[in-house]
Amino acid sequence: MAVTMLGLLALNGCDRADEPPSFPPADAYEHGAAAEYSQAEPIPLGGTAAALTRPLREAGWFCAQVRANADGRALWCRIARRDEADAVRPQVAQFLLDRDDRLAWAWFPDTEADHAAHADRPHDEVAATAASVLTAIWPGTGDRLRQEIDDFNADRRAEPTVREDGVPRTGWRDAHAEYRFDPHNGLVVTARNASVRRWPFGSEHYATSMSSAVDDLRAGGYDCFYPPQEVCNRPPNGSFQVTLRGDRIVTARFGIGSRIESGRQRIPLTGQFPHGLTFLTEAVRRPVTERIEQSRRSGTGYAGIVAGTVVIIDADAPRPGGSDVAAYFDIQIGAPLTATLPL
Repeated sequence: MAVTMLGLLALNGCDRADEPPSFPPADAYEHGAAAEYSQAEPIPLGGTAAALTRPLREAGWFCAQVRANADGRALWCRIARRDEADAVRPQVAQFLLDRDDRLAWAWFPDTEADHAAHADRPHDEVAATAASVLTAIWPGTGDRLRQEIDDFNADRRAEPTVREDGVPRTGWRDAHAEYRFDPHNGLVVTARNASVRRWPFGSEHYATSMSSAVDDLRAGGYDCFYPPQEVCNRPPNGSFQVTLRGDRIVTARFGIGSRIESGRQRIPLTGQFPHGLTFLTEAVRRPVTERIEQSRRSGTGYAGIVAGTVVIIDADAPRPGGSDVAAYFDIQIGAPLTATLPL
């Protein structure tokens, strides 16, 4: 996914579409802790969060409130689709609600796979997802959104425009929000009558510091040079990747195989993590480990909340049942900060 982002409305003003982007908005995370709460929770039954995410959850997405603070709440939604080669192709959506339960900011990222799968109808997934979600709280918004993106695509086909930064984009506004669309990265929505001054950044509930985890990663065969390296490689083709705020881990991603023969695991987790998942806090380490091992035994994926922690397990090919299992898993623990990469 390209890192260059579209121009968007900052929380304290408006960027013109041809100005350099501010992503995440300036100063969104430049603050001290503001009653940070990092225990993930299911989407509540009522209110804006429920209305926003209902179309996604009904379509099979996993959604959760992933963190909060004194000023707002962050929601994260994800679905893992499979392509013709049975590879996982995730799509995500991010939302930020203010203290009065109003949508303040949303991002519907585009994916390279969307372009490849729908070359004749680019950005279908972004438009469809955003339209269904925003219409749930702002009636009529979806029709305008689809029309704007359709017009943008038609204009590009008829007369391609090359900007100085090489990223074509468009923007519009209505009574509810400012919208900025970038064909590489998708749609960013900034509400006009709601804002969050200090964006939530907590991860203390589930994650330790990278500096405290490095030695244990090295003991498991990872080449870690931290700081500044945030991707530790493990020959021949393994990796452990983190996103950080300061030294604190926000998300951790790694891959691991599984081979069950006659009911016995032939690839123990301790081969990669001899001291266990010490990048996790003691409060969540055991239940998260058990959830990973459950997927490794069954050969199936998982997306949910375990002990207040977001856990995503993508299996390369689901193979449930039987006494023998051979599979590879891509695992993500924790949800990223809003408006940051990777997703």
